[in-house]
Amino acid sequence: MSLHVTCRTLGYFAGLLLVLAASDSTVHAQQTERPNIIFILTDDQRFDAIGYVGNPLATTPEMDRLAREGTYFDHAMVTTPICAASRASLLAGVYERSHRYDFTSGPIAEHYMIEAYPAVLREAGYHTGFYGKFGVEYNDKERLFDEYESYDRNNAYPDRRGYYYKTIDGDTVHLTRYTGQQALDFVDRNADTGQPFCLSLSFSAPHAHDNAPEQYFWQAETDSLLRSFEVPAPALAAQTYFDALPEAVRKGFNRLRWIWRFDTPEKYQHSVKGYYRMIAGVDLEIGKLRAKLAERGLDKNTVIIVMGDNGYFLGERQLAGKWLMYDNSVRVPLIVYDPRAGQHHDSDALALNIDVPATILDLASLPQPKIYQGKSLLPIVESETMDLQRDTVLLEHLWQFPDIPPSEGIRTREWKYLRYLNDPQIEELYRLTDDPLETVNLALNDAYRKKVLELRMKCEELGRRYGDAGR
Repeated sequence: MSLHVTCRTLGYFAGLLLVLAASDSTVHAQQTERPNIIFILTDDQRFDAIGYVGNPLATTPEMDRLAREGTYFDHAMVTTPICAASRASLLAGVYERSHRYDFTSGPIAEHYMIEAYPAVLREAGYHTGFYGKFGVEYNDKERLFDEYESYDRNNAYPDRRGYYYKTIDGDTVHLTRYTGQQALDFVDRNADTGQPFCLSLSFSAPHAHDNAPEQYFWQAETDSLLRSFEVPAPALAAQTYFDALPEAVRKGFNRLRWIWRFDTPEKYQHSVKGYYRMIAGVDLEIGKLRAKLAERGLDKNTVIIVMGDNGYFLGERQLAGKWLMYDNSVRVPLIVYDPRAGQHHDSDALALNIDVPATILDLASLPQPKIYQGKSLLPIVESETMDLQRDTVLLEHLWQFPDIPPSEGIRTREWKYLRYLNDPQIEELYRLTDDPLETVNLALNDAYRKKVLELRMKCEELGRRYGDAGR
């Protein structure tokens, strides 16, 4: 798509008049008080695909540095582990069962986008921008962004061109490099305006290019990574773990994409190395962006948030993709780096993707819309509390699609309960403190019947609570 630089909304003009009424010193003070915000979203980066947690396959020094200098949420999750619904939740601040957006639903409902974080920021005087994979069907992006360009892998090309079709100064570059350059140019354009900005930067990497036999394509700069390294076999690779899955999973897209990517040793080595090389490519762009912020004198007043849009199976249980309620699928890295906080935390709070829009508005000292279902993470970042006051979260994947069985579940720090919506008698229960890989289904054990009933009722209660916000 072509680049759009839109006119400011009436709401922004109202905010601008208030600013112009003040002196120049007040304008600069306001920018100091209201931080710039950069939200970086990766595609399919699972919770342990970052060097900070000790993963030897991950080369992510810039993400690691943000985690060391900021707040790392090591139990962060997405409420729905698929890109479309997760990205809608990240914009609208509500669960999938409220916004009801999926690949076949048509455009997301307007009343959610009116309250989306970029729309609220823009009304309050922020200059908003977006570059990369938007992932949500919405025809009025000018309502959200002063400038934007929406693009993803190009499915017209069943080969490397799916990632290599954008150009910079006439040279074809990897999509990750192109997105990184848009961020650098955005900062240069907006560094000296006296107006705070919010840039949403959405990388397509490390998502596989499904149309191509090779699946993964990375930049030359990361080609040497893991070249002489033999990637260990995935956890739970034994046939018994696959056989224990419901038939709909065994015959669905999770298995089909495993065949595309992981069903031979050669494919497995290529795909896993490609996955981590693509994440390393994103990390290179984050490093360039931080250097640009420092060059333009914005590094002390720019908050950076990094998150994955969903988790991912790298061959565990002989599966690929996401969509399911297991931790591989729902847990993601989440970093909030606020240079003004001046301190580091590792938080075990059950943070969610729906918390990100609430956090972004809180950073801008703006109230959270009533329809939002998340919580601001800023009190943890600022050391006001270490307790998010959330001990149980609802997880869901509701899209009715023949090859991906819809499911829902409950997660606490100790327990995981899940069930399949089209056959709710298929239930699973795991005690995560003893069984973090979710291998022993206690729902089949009569001794845990009371716990299954308790979590089943909690799942239904939260489902009712989070349904149809704002309707």
